[in-house]
Amino acid sequence: MHARDRFRRRILPATLTLALGASLGALVPGGAPSAAEAYDLVIQRGHVVDPKNRLDAVRDVAVKDGKIAKVARRIDAAAAKKTVDASGKVVTPGLIDLHAHLFPGPEGAYRNGWSGVAPDGFTFRSGVTTAVDAGSSGAKSFDLFKKNVIDRSQTRVLAFLNIVGEGMAGGRYEQDLKDMDPAPAAAKAEQHPGTIVGIKTAHYEGPEWTAVENSVKAGDAAGIPVMVDFGANRPERPLETLLTEKLRPGDIYSHAYSGLRGELGPDGKLNPGMKKGRDRGVLFDVGHGGGSFAYDVAVPAMKEGFTPDVISTDLHITSMNAGMKDQSNIMSKFMALGMPLKDVVNASTWVPAKAIQRPDLGNLSVGAPADIAVFTLDKGTFGFVDSFGFRIDGKRKLSTELTVRAGKVVWDLNGKAAQKWTPDPSRLTGRPHTH
Repeated sequence: MHARDRFRRRILPATLTLALGASLGALVPGGAPSAAEAYDLVIQRGHVVDPKNRLDAVRDVAVKDGKIAKVARRIDAAAAKKTVDASGKVVTPGLIDLHAHLFPGPEGAYRNGWSGVAPDGFTFRSGVTTAVDAGSSGAKSFDLFKKNVIDRSQTRVLAFLNIVGEGMAGGRYEQDLKDMDPAPAAAKAEQHPGTIVGIKTAHYEGPEWTAVENSVKAGDAAGIPVMVDFGANRPERPLETLLTEKLRPGDIYSHAYSGLRGELGPDGKLNPGMKKGRDRGVLFDVGHGGGSFAYDVAVPAMKEGFTPDVISTDLHITSMNAGMKDQSNIMSKFMALGMPLKDVVNASTWVPAKAIQRPDLGNLSVGAPADIAVFTLDKGTFGFVDSFGFRIDGKRKLSTELTVRAGKVVWDLNGKAAQKWTPDPSRLTGRPHTH
């Protein structure tokens, strides 16, 4: 039995138990919680978009003990410790950013390097509660990544493990075929089921299929998907072959709209391999980044009906200060390209949760972790920029109002969850000093 299967056997019964217990606990006379069952937080009157549960309507959401306790048309919040009025706002499951680089440090590139970012400074303010590091660490460097980042972050940080043992260290490290051993990658993944959620190959520029094939071997051994950044566009390893022969159903092709690897043909039409890959069950991820999203590809692809399965950032110090901005900005960008709100939410919550085999995430089911995002859907004229400096204009833009992680408010733009200030000199006595 894979360690992954043991993880599933632990998490699914626990989720069902929580859901049943929370549902029964809410059934008190009159439908109101008893004093002993007071909710920690109730978000009221928001427009809830929860694709897993096919919910797209105004609802209240109650939280207790870090879990979703109830979702209903009306929840009596009289006994709630805290309430938030979300009237006119959009309420979603906490977003999942499937492609980010979160291993900052003093070295170069993305492995313990200056290009990575500390997650908590950049996730919550865009509604992201779960961020998946996309291959910054490998089997040799994952333990340091776990110690420095995963274990210290409020953000739920998961990982695609790089097939390169050294991780995403740049230059010669990522071209070393001898360091692309599937055995240690699979072994490390099996040691951390549910945290290492996939294998990543990236930036390989040679003509061989070794990076892809060994990633798939590691994924097979550990029972997890592979995410591919296909590196250089080499005629010896064409994109269509990757998507129709090399990858498995459930594997993920990132940077789907980059145009750097033949996603669009010289006739301006989508590479036939893209649709064939989708028909086989390959998932297509935006992975916007600083150089991997082009309107020259996205606009014609969208006209052909080729929308992304997953919306993600490829967050790093360059992309966040360029056209990418953050997760909510990319969601807004795809709305400007024609995707409905419910679909961009689905591509940022439930689809990535399923892709990484974490069905406990990306939804507001009773018993699920209370990871919640609240957005203002601003209306006006807004500019959205691709990775190459070109702008399109849209009429709607998501702005993150509030983010809840495991039941705790971690981002509150306008103090909606805060107590209104009134003069009280007694507060100045004995107040601890904090920075």
